[in-house]
Amino acid sequence: MPHRIVNLHLVSDSTGETLNSIARATLARFEDHHVVHHRWSLIRSRLQLDRVLEGLNHEPGPVLFTLVDKSLRLALEESCMRLGVPCLSVLDQVVELLQGQLGARAREKRAAQHVMDADYFRRIDAMHYVLAHDDGQGTAGIHEADVCLVGVSRSSKTPTCFYLANRGIKAANVPIVPNTELPPELADSPCPVVGLTIETNALIEIRRHRLRLIGADGVRQDTNDYIDHDSVKAEILSARRLCNQHGWPVIDVTRRSIEETAATVLQLMEAWHARRGAEAAHAPADPAAAVLGGGAP
Repeated sequence: MPHRIVNLHLVSDSTGETLNSIARATLARFEDHHVVHHRWSLIRSRLQLDRVLEGLNHEPGPVLFTLVDKSLRLALEESCMRLGVPCLSVLDQVVELLQGQLGARAREKRAAQHVMDADYFRRIDAMHYVLAHDDGQGTAGIHEADVCLVGVSRSSKTPTCFYLANRGIKAANVPIVPNTELPPELADSPCPVVGLTIETNALIEIRRHRLRLIGADGVRQDTNDYIDHDSVKAEILSARRLCNQHGWPVIDVTRRSIEETAATVLQLMEAWHARRGAEAAHAPADPAAAVLGGGAP
């Protein structure tokens, strides 16, 4: 049976990130699909909507939308009805559910999640922090980090740190390099430290690709420890032993997306803070008194 080509129109009065995420998560469950995405963002006037309707007329297909303006919603829905294509406001059911639970009406405010509030500036600050502390830079500032990621070169530390920064998390990135000491700041880190590891063959392929990008492919690869199988395997094992010695949890990123790795890092951060909180709750208020009171009555 030949596969249908479906035109999917994503219409938003904001950046369209919500629709893109929903479409990506949903379409991932369909194998061998062929969907042409038509992304229409920042649609806030009738003139802008007319461009959408023109595109919809030219290439009809289902519509997912997030429009707050009632007149724009109505015009879009009427056009879809006339063309006989399905049209869905993806947030309506969630909004209705929360209105019932909260006992309050939702505000008719577009792009409410993109306001420049304290959370926004915290994310910007986290981005600046990641830039300043990437790949072992600025190790003296590790005491300001919310989490520190360690691992061998090309184990996805940097992209994971940037993804976390978009969540407002200050993530430092320290590489584990053979025959090189880790910065002393990690010995008694005030934040959770998480190791990232990866399977040998996967890491070699990533590193080969990196060499091709920088034009170093084929340059003495037979003696290059960076991609030599035995050397890379030993490097990975050494890094894992180092993490085990320090009691740092390790995430295998071989078959994980950056999003999945970041989600696991957040879970490990929560567990670390929970342990610290429990330890603080059971610690004596006066350590000196605890020592004095530990003897025989």
